[in-house]
Amino acid sequence: MLRLVGGNFRWGTDDHLGHPADSEGPSRLVSVTPFGIDRCAVSNTAFAAFVKATDFVTEAERLGWSVVFFDQLEPEARSAVRGRMGGAEWWLGVDGACWKRPFGPGSRLRGLMEHTVVHVSWNDAMAYAAWAGKCLPTEAEWEYAARGGTQTIFPRGDALEADGQHQCNVFQGQFPQQDTSADGWHGTSPVDVFAANAFGLHNVCGNTWEWLLDGWTTDRSTLPDQDPYFCAPDSQRAIRGGSFLCNDSYCTHYRVAARTRTRTRNTADSASGHMGFRCVRDI
Repeated sequence: MLRLVGGNFRWGTDDHLGHPADSEGPSRLVSVTPFGIDRCAVSNTAFAAFVKATDFVTEAERLGWSVVFFDQLEPEARSAVRGRMGGAEWWLGVDGACWKRPFGPGSRLRGLMEHTVVHVSWNDAMAYAAWAGKCLPTEAEWEYAARGGTQTIFPRGDALEADGQHQCNVFQGQFPQQDTSADGWHGTSPVDVFAANAFGLHNVCGNTWEWLLDGWTTDRSTLPDQDPYFCAPDSQRAIRGGSFLCNDSYCTHYRVAARTRTRTRNTADSASGHMGFRCVRDI
């Protein structure tokens, strides 16, 4: 983990890319106390160790299905498709999809052990964090860490590419039909494959959305300036960072200040093939 000193930073954004309806702005000065945070999102290797130690069964496994991006579906899993998600037809509900079978029946984790674990719910992430003696970050902690002491659009500057090098794992091409994989990855990538931000965190934007401790709210103006946190145990949960499916032809939620869309439901038992997490610890 990395030890971060905390302090003041500008939370949110006032730039033209922001979505006021999602409470991304106006920006305001807030402060977080020192904390430790994982350099990388939790990998399949780390999650497998948790499962081995505890015999934990994820919610997707108990429910018997999860959501898979259509072009990642294993051929033998086509008969396991139970339907498409309304308003997002590229997402398929697939029987048997879970963290260890990320693309449905017939898929395995071969070659993916150092990729971010996916198909984990908020409840699953909280269980892992408790086992590890950690917690999920608040939105304020996550954004402070992701910014790395800057006010740039992305963790390492204002452009997705720098000196010809891709800065994060997002969707290249025309979403959702064609991913050119110009950044070298189709789907998730290893947790540390892209260069870290100034604080030393890898892949805070792109690759996978990350579960946070907070409930979802579109009124952050009422939260305190010191360690803001929206406590709502029974609400939808906040996620940040965007994923390998973010693309400017469809959305720009791979920005540091971006929040999940108001219309997107992320209940505590939700799971999908592009949502993971990292942990924090009090210092």
